[in-house]
Amino acid sequence: MSPASPDDVPPVHDLIGIGFGPSNVAMAIALTERNSRVGRQQAVTAHFFERQPRFGWHRGMLIDDATMQVSFLKDLVTLRNPSSEFSFLCYLQSEGRLVDFVNGKSLFPLRVEFHDYFEWAAAKVDDMVSYGHEVIAVRPVVLDGVVEYVDVTSRSGSEVVVHRARNLVIGTGLRPQMPDGVERTDRVWHTSDLLARVEGLDGAEPPSRFVVVGAGQSAAENVAYLHRRFPEAEVCAVFSRYGYSPADDSGFANRIFDPDAVDEYFTAPDETKRKLMGYHGNTNYAVVDIDLIDDLYRTAYQEKVLGTERLRFLNVSRVVDAVETPERVRTTVESLVTGERTTLDADVVVYATGYLPADALGLLGEVGERCRLDAQGRVRVERDYRVATDPGMRCGVYLQGGTEHTHGITSSLLSNTAIRVGEILDSIVERGQKDASGRPRDVVDDEISTPI
Repeated sequence: MSPASPDDVPPVHDLIGIGFGPSNVAMAIALTERNSRVGRQQAVTAHFFERQPRFGWHRGMLIDDATMQVSFLKDLVTLRNPSSEFSFLCYLQSEGRLVDFVNGKSLFPLRVEFHDYFEWAAAKVDDMVSYGHEVIAVRPVVLDGVVEYVDVTSRSGSEVVVHRARNLVIGTGLRPQMPDGVERTDRVWHTSDLLARVEGLDGAEPPSRFVVVGAGQSAAENVAYLHRRFPEAEVCAVFSRYGYSPADDSGFANRIFDPDAVDEYFTAPDETKRKLMGYHGNTNYAVVDIDLIDDLYRTAYQEKVLGTERLRFLNVSRVVDAVETPERVRTTVESLVTGERTTLDADVVVYATGYLPADALGLLGEVGERCRLDAQGRVRVERDYRVATDPGMRCGVYLQGGTEHTHGITSSLLSNTAIRVGEILDSIVERGQKDASGRPRDVVDDEISTPI
């Protein structure tokens, strides 16, 4: 693409997606499947921008033996379209592993394998995405006093391009969260850095101690991986609980991830929403698969029996200080019971402190000023995942993530992705058939609306 000059009319799309992680890959697939069923005049035109040079999803945590925490049936398409050629089962067939997978009798693939499935699916729709393009601005296009479109400016190196859209679908994912005052360095990591950072330790003097902070799945996986990867090193797990809490993945509790549960959560009073999150937070937050908990406990007990304790658990404790020196990180661990403090000199401190949604409106500028907030200052989102805006905004802004306060626990998880993109696409199609007053459109009303 070449930069658009001021006199050029930018390419126009029915939607532009910002980010191309699993959610917007699923959106591109839903578009492809819909467009294959309808004529050109009814086709939904779209383009996606992704700042990474290629598809990638939590690459730093693709530990070789880590498995998914959701069923393979909750892939990018199956719950929306069980006959889709973009399903995980079709991927397995294409790789010659379908029978082998079935014989394994598991609903939960290796995380590495599911990432490979995502890459396979993304490659099938890569004509709709510009990789290595960072969106740097979104500007309103006003016609007759109404924001009919937005101009999306993206940059790749020195190249700047502008595309025009009737709708935005924001799928910018999650951002690693560090404790206040703690910065990521070569010796202070977030779990998202794990595999890339570990490679940097090869060839150097072998590390003698790691400190891992946190009590969730990523923390436990880091502890297990580092203990196995560095057989001479001590691995100290620090968390405020007595032990890791098991994830509730029972059939009844898993109903919180059902598509129908989104409807119920959305319409529930705020007090009920808070209760539901409290009741079922243990399906996803600060919890660990029971098999991994058992493995870690067995390992710790075995080492105690053999007198070779490399795996240490500093429970009911917290890290209150971590000071980096030229060679080490001096951590101070405080007991929450006695207040006693212990100093641990570590080669690396890993914080498994989770993620936060990216700022959904951070890029929108003037468009963001037209988006409405609730009494708590959160973005108001309609049931179709469209941000509530003032009456002068016809262009739709849809969120894939950052909607936990309105749509529940599935906001940033894979469980409902296939259904969500179908609902967003239906909304875009339906709204595209109406004019600004909500009346049905009879004809395309301007030249710029011709599909690209």
